[in-house]
Amino acid sequence: MTEPTPPAADSAMPAESAEPAGAAAPSHGVGPWEGEWPRDERYDPELLRDGDRRNVVDGYRYWTMEAIIADLDQRRHGFHVAIENWQHDLNIGSVVRTANAFNAAAVHIVGKKRWNRRGAMVTDRYQHVLHHPSADDLAAWCAERNLPLIGIDNFPDSTPLESCDLPRDCVFLFGQESIGLTDSAHKACEAVLSIQQYGSTRSMNAAAAAAIAMHAWIRRWEFGQTVS
Repeated sequence: MTEPTPPAADSAMPAESAEPAGAAAPSHGVGPWEGEWPRDERYDPELLRDGDRRNVVDGYRYWTMEAIIADLDQRRHGFHVAIENWQHDLNIGSVVRTANAFNAAAVHIVGKKRWNRRGAMVTDRYQHVLHHPSADDLAAWCAERNLPLIGIDNFPDSTPLESCDLPRDCVFLFGQESIGLTDSAHKACEAVLSIQQYGSTRSMNAAAAAAIAMHAWIRRWEFGQTVS
């Protein structure tokens, strides 16, 4: 396992505030700060001067990236999200973006270290991202921290997510689009949960499944909605 590091340059990762040459000023975000600047070290002088067009909530406007991360760290949730990375899957970025939206403790990339950041929309800069060469390495990391490793996939031995009382501290593991969890990942999990489907498709998009599982945790531990 390698410790989190700033994202490396990647042609698949868009610049957070890049705009085409000659383009009109973007309508999202805010312009330069009006009036006397705040005397708070959390604020970035360049953003105050030029405006803040980043993909952040209004409460973080003009803050430095380091200040945002520090604030998120004060209230991250108890669940982690892990996803296998063998095919440079476009869904990985979307999973990271959703993990950021729900303020996951960390995101774990299992397999190839280089992953497709396009769908993350630069949210990985605010998210702790760890790498594990294999599912067994991830399982060992979880065991050292007493974190249940819970797979999400439709297997004959899966338990319905809808009837599972999710633990407060855990790691959700997702497989690649089309192939799902690998055999080694399946075996490494303490339990595997399935999402009930009612249509004709055999499986759903990995990013959609991840969003459903994360929101199920939010419903349980942020809203106290226990299963019957």
